[in-house]
Amino acid sequence: MKSWDKTTITLDNGQPAIASAPVIISASRSTDIPAFYSDWFMERLRRGYCAWTNPFNGVKSYVSFQNARLIVFWSKNPAPLLDHLTELRSKGLNWYLQYTLNDYEEEGLERGVPALQQRIDTFRRLVDLTEPGRIVWRFDPLMLTDRTPVDTLLAKIGRIATELRGYALKLVFSFADIATYRKVGANLTAAGVPWREWDPETMLQAATGIAKIATDNDMTAATCAEKIDLSSLGIEHNRCIDDRLIGQLFSDDTELMEFLGIKVAQPDLFNPHPLLTFTRDNRDKGQRAACGCIQAKDIGQYNTCPHQCLYCYANNSPEAATACYRSHLNNPHGETITGL
Repeated sequence: MKSWDKTTITLDNGQPAIASAPVIISASRSTDIPAFYSDWFMERLRRGYCAWTNPFNGVKSYVSFQNARLIVFWSKNPAPLLDHLTELRSKGLNWYLQYTLNDYEEEGLERGVPALQQRIDTFRRLVDLTEPGRIVWRFDPLMLTDRTPVDTLLAKIGRIATELRGYALKLVFSFADIATYRKVGANLTAAGVPWREWDPETMLQAATGIAKIATDNDMTAATCAEKIDLSSLGIEHNRCIDDRLIGQLFSDDTELMEFLGIKVAQPDLFNPHPLLTFTRDNRDKGQRAACGCIQAKDIGQYNTCPHQCLYCYANNSPEAATACYRSHLNNPHGETITGL
């Protein structure tokens, strides 16, 4: 995979700076930009750059949008993005959305998201304005608790799948790995959630049910960053930032195809869809071993999502996320999401 080019930009204060100029932007694994920062994102697009602070060393760096060809959005409530679709289209930017649409209303695990039916309606509206493959449904993570056993989870997934039939082409899921993130376990315990870890038996039980739900609703099923092999059930390992999907959706973007090393044979009478040939491995070697994503520049920040999901690994605490969001509101168009 090519490394990102560097370019010189002019900052809001008039000073010059060196910025990376990625072709693919992730917005974002770290926070919900569509739900809370759509206006910020669009304003930074207009200004041509944003700033990003490394969570490990606190160093600020700059990201230019001059070479951007694709935005991959991640959200649990992308409704605010609806107001910006026309402008995104006018800028010639390709995009698709990883839409996490869970049902943990009774459990109270996602305290800041809209009502389930409202989120389903948003999914359907987005597809009506675009196309089904561009909005990817995620039921993620699968939270196993004493009050929410596998059968209950499958019933929840099945109900949503029925509503999304014809709108969602894929169902992506993962098994909550709470022990890996000690702060997550502590937050759940403090909230009185009787969480349980997944084991091979419960994983297989859930995956078998999900495979059937997906088949019954004309969807494929895929796991996100899971080591377990479920191919015998027809469940693949997903690539959330996916050169295969990008090729299918945006094969007419010759610049993007060239960057990804995708050769496109145009459809003809005998082949109604473009035939894609991948000439190199685009996988991001910096991600977890089980992650299939290709390289992208994420512009989000940890501790900035106010959804208050009790299982969240990206926030140290709800208080920290709320404080950062208030900081953003004090400077809503600043270089960084937090306005600092």
